Amino acid sequence: MGAQIVLLALLEAAVGLHPAGWAAGVCYAVILTLLLTRAMLRAGTPGLGPADWVTLTRAELTGGVTALAVTAGAGERVPPACLVALAAVALFLDAVDGQVARRTGTASALGARFDMEVDAFLVLVLSVFAVGPAGMPAWVIAIGAMRYLFVAASWAAPWLRAPLPPSFARKTVAALQGIVLVTVSAQVLPHPAAAGLAGLALAALLWSFGRDVRRLWRTHRAAGRRELPDRPAASRPEPPPVPCPASAGSH
Repeated sequence: MGAQIVLLALLEAAVGLHPAGWAAGVCYAVILTLLLTRAMLRAGTPGLGPADWVTLTRAELTGGVTALAVTAGAGERVPPACLVALAAVALFLDAVDGQVARRTGTASALGARFDMEVDAFLVLVLSVFAVGPAGMPAWVIAIGAMRYLFVAASWAAPWLRAPLPPSFARKTVAALQGIVLVTVSAQVLPHPAAAGLAGLALAALLWSFGRDVRRLWRTHRAAGRRELPDRPAASRPEPPPVPCPASAGSH
């Protein structure tokens, strides 16, 4: 909380924050603190590991990006370079925390989930900024909303919560989203080129999610077949000698 307030104060001094930006940054810090503390208690983790501190730094930077994006959405002028710098550092550190976890032997399910949720929220904020101040088409928000739509779908279809094997393609596509959104948010490309780049990123994301959903569905169906009990032949009812169309259609 203290680190987030310091970062917001620095942003206030450097570019100025709208009251709504301050409120968004503080609310983000409160929710982050509550969720992370709850997750640590549930996991029985007494403290953060080295990689978790890197991820927490990324989370604080994401809070700064959130405050700037809300400030820009409130009509205040926000230099794109400031937001892009924070987001770029957060994306760079995404490649650091995993290496730190492996080298220190401190990889954990909590750390992996923390890392994933920070990534997802940063991409969501960048997609909203791209549609608002950067002037991209509204469908760009789908890039940031995809992860949360998938989670919402898993409430109705629990088989979507099954674990997936590691995939280099999935990681590459996920990293591509942040890079593309930072480039678009920098507003250095002509509008048609930026929209085309965002479209390619969204297409890659749809392909990645579609491939994973298909794999999860196949796994779910295969597991369902294995769980069906095989009844002995003697216990199976004999089919009628001449089935009528109604009974045949009922199968």
